[in-house]
Amino acid sequence: MKLKPMLRTALLMSALATPFPVLAADLVIATKSGPASMDPHFTATSANAEATKQVFDTLLKSGNDLQIEPSLATEWKLVDDTTWEFKLREGVKFHDGSDFTAEDVKFSIERIPNVTGPNPTTIYVRRVAGVEIVDPHTIRIKTKGPAPTLPNDLIRLFIVSHTAAADFSTKETATEGFNSGKATIGTGPYKFVSWAPTQDLVLEKFDGYWGGAQPWDHVIRKEIPNDAARVAQLKAGQVDLISKIPATDLASVEQDEALKVVNSPSVFIPYLEFDFRENTPQVWDNAGNKVEKNPFADPRVREAFDLALDRETIIEFALEGMGKVSTQMVTPNIFGYNANIPAPVFDVDKARQLMADAGYPEGFKVALAYASDRMPTELGPTIAQLLAAIDVTVDVQGVPATVFNPAKTRGEYSLYMASWATLTGESNYTLSSLMHSNDADKGLGAFNVRGYANPKMDQLIEAAAAELDEAKRKALLEEANLLVSTDRPDLPLVINVSAWGMKADKVTYDPRADEDTVAMDVHPAK
Repeated sequence: MKLKPMLRTALLMSALATPFPVLAADLVIATKSGPASMDPHFTATSANAEATKQVFDTLLKSGNDLQIEPSLATEWKLVDDTTWEFKLREGVKFHDGSDFTAEDVKFSIERIPNVTGPNPTTIYVRRVAGVEIVDPHTIRIKTKGPAPTLPNDLIRLFIVSHTAAADFSTKETATEGFNSGKATIGTGPYKFVSWAPTQDLVLEKFDGYWGGAQPWDHVIRKEIPNDAARVAQLKAGQVDLISKIPATDLASVEQDEALKVVNSPSVFIPYLEFDFRENTPQVWDNAGNKVEKNPFADPRVREAFDLALDRETIIEFALEGMGKVSTQMVTPNIFGYNANIPAPVFDVDKARQLMADAGYPEGFKVALAYASDRMPTELGPTIAQLLAAIDVTVDVQGVPATVFNPAKTRGEYSLYMASWATLTGESNYTLSSLMHSNDADKGLGAFNVRGYANPKMDQLIEAAAAELDEAKRKALLEEANLLVSTDRPDLPLVINVSAWGMKADKVTYDPRADEDTVAMDVHPAK
């Protein structure tokens, strides 16, 4: 039997979690979380994008520090206030040998609203009014009013084949088409071999990739949510690279001479989010009775929570030092970051007074929901301990992301913790998604499922989105970020510092600010 068929058989066995010998030209990556679907338009979660971007290219791409770079589009310009023109890369082939053209871009943009699920990918095309094909390698995108930062949004616009995906572009058909591989035809550096939910994603090198030859013949991505198990597999030599080394294991990995660690600040910010609806589902008085009035509608309660959450304690005890204090929902490298917002103050006495003033001198009980396979293990319990100082009893409810995300979208939580990254490099991405009131007609507030609405916030966000003057746009975004810090619809906790571990003699890794762990950034050790 020839070697290539043997490899293919072994790789397919891997998808069923069966051990197999891995050759030197193969790369095995272990991640904390995996995709929910191989359809790149299904969800905007980073785990999905991280996996699918190895198969599908985006119209534009973000560099390792989130700078916008050419990808399937090589040039772009603003034709008028509401029209962007994009020149497309010529000579690009899909994995099935078909040509990439403007038709695929138009199809991909128009497909998104029909197939998106939890954490909707519509945030990336919400400002698109229509797509005009000028010629096979030129498109013009008409926008709903001025959209100066449309190129930023398009770094997560994955391009699928309009022929391969034609029969798999409804909510009923998309999952079967993409998870089976029938529609999983991209232009990216790796071709899809196999995947099933929570199982290994198996990829093979695409020799016709426009971006040049890749060093790995095959890539196997293992989803290992358990931190200890992920580290153990690295130490045992069963994987070449792992992401998200837990802080508690960082020292032991660093001390292992066979391994190497790379760490870097990221743009991910774990945060708390409050429900603003009158009839909130998961807040009770101390006798266990459901409250009649939502305490989080009172700004004094939100401020009390902010004052009670000692960020330095969170960094020291929950993250083992792997974090930095966050002053707002964006990091300092993001356009619109407000450098004048002070660091959160820790003041339990003032927090207790605010709770009393708001009518809760003895506190209350609340559930804290979060995705346990996405967040650091000790973060939820640490927050519960800190809030106990103001007599708030927290029921820590960590559940898998596959449970958490749909439940959050359905509005089942009163208080939850998530992690957000400004992936496009500018603040309007975050503000328009989380802080604007939910407005389907405008495509704004897509992730605001808890009823938060502030007319001043909406005004600032909409004005910034349409402002062509960069200095004025920056000022509007800074003002909006300041309003977030004073109105407190969300409480940013820390800025993540991420760590990757790898076999020192086999691979090197270029860390990304968005934490995406992709084969294209992994190189053979010299």
